[in-house]
Amino acid sequence: QVQLVESGGGLVQAGGSLSLSCVASGRSFNYHGVGWFRQAPGKEREFVAAITWDGRETTYADSVKARFIISRDSARNTVNLQMNSLKPEDTAVYYCAGEVDASGYLYRSARYYDYWGRGTQVTVSS
Repeated sequence: QVQLVESGGGLVQAGGSLSLSCVASGRSFNYHGVGWFRQAPGKEREFVAAITWDGRETTYADSVKARFIISRDSARNTVNLQMNSLKPEDTAVYYCAGEVDASGYLYRSARYYDYWGRGTQVTVSS
């Protein structure tokens, strides 16, 4: 079983940057696709970005495209989310999740993900 732990959240001013990390333990997730999602108070969890198991393909929500970058470091069993030009509307709890389907398809729906971290809070002040 894979356990995920997110880190790197915090408080930042609008226009600033944060780098989130998702570290896997227990078993490797190097052959699993990984996604980042976020949930703001009173809102549903929404897709942010995803990366294939080999790191060759990525996809982003339109709201973060060109500002966020997802990457993975298989040697460190880690997936990162670099967030630039942050806006107050990016404020949310950010979750990483893994899916065991090795098809290489990039899933945007949370229902396709098999295991989740507990999240890290990101707050962007105006």
